[in-house]
Parts: sequence; C-alpha cells; structure tokens
Amino acid sequence: MAKLYMAIDQYGNHFHGLTHPRKDLQRMLSGKVSKMLIDDNDGKTYHVGYIVGHHWCTVYEVQPMRKEVSF
Repeated sequence: MAKLYMAIDQYGNHFHGLTHPRKDLQRMLSGKVSKMLIDDNDGKTYHVGYIVGHHWCTVYEVQPMRKEVSF
C-alpha cells in the first residue's frame, strides 16, 4: 500500500490524498517550493513540510486505523 499524506497550511486549508507531497502541493498552489524546517528543544532540526508561494504547509503521513479487537 502506497503512503498517503495530507497537509495543513497556516490558514487552516487542508490538502488530502497527497502521494508526493512536494509535487502535489506545488501543482495545487503554484509558486516556489522550499522545505519548512523547525529546530526542536533537543538541538536537532526537522523537515516538517513545505513552503509553497505564501502557504506554509505542515505535512502529515496518513495511516489507516487498524486495531486488533478481542472478544
């Protein structure tokens, strides 16, 4: 099963069904694309999404909820 992603920009707009987040967001929003990075308290830098034009998009990997149930 291919990985799926979604993104949320700073305005609260949602972008669902992304298979290649950078390419898909650039096609939807148009504009220059840059990586969005954050520095965490642990002293490391993390890639968390993309800046496309004026949209700062945080990207999330979507995983199906599948939990074993015992009766």
